[in-house]
Amino acid sequence: MIERFFTILTAAALATAAHADALPMRSSDLASAHAITPGSWNITFDDGTQRRICLQDINPLIQLSHPGPQCGRLFIQDEADRAIVHYTCPGAGWGRTTLLVETPRLVRINSQGIAARTPFAFDAEARRIGECDAPPLRRPR
Repeated sequence: MIERFFTILTAAALATAAHADALPMRSSDLASAHAITPGSWNITFDDGTQRRICLQDINPLIQLSHPGPQCGRLFIQDEADRAIVHYTCPGAGWGRTTLLVETPRLVRINSQGIAARTPFAFDAEARRIGECDAPPLRRPR
């Protein structure tokens, strides 16, 4: 009985040590969070569909399949040119995204997980295409 307890305890310690570099961090702490040039970006998915978004940093690219919910994130790898992030969105699913920052204007994305109770997996390429459209000015009345 005691031997089994120590076997389980050792396995838990090894699992914890194996993921010691997977630290909960704020998105703004991510080394690659500011590695891109802000502006208007076009995302081309492997199925040919496209999406245009205005980016200030790389964070919206992490949750392309869960764009709205506030999700908990675990940064597995964090380097200036690569990030691997696992995120969980209560009631909406989860995902694991790898971002490869090739240049400040080109990011490769691989993501898989569950959204709306359906599995997803895709590769995409995000390219900066210019400045974000300015919001229309309000005229004083």
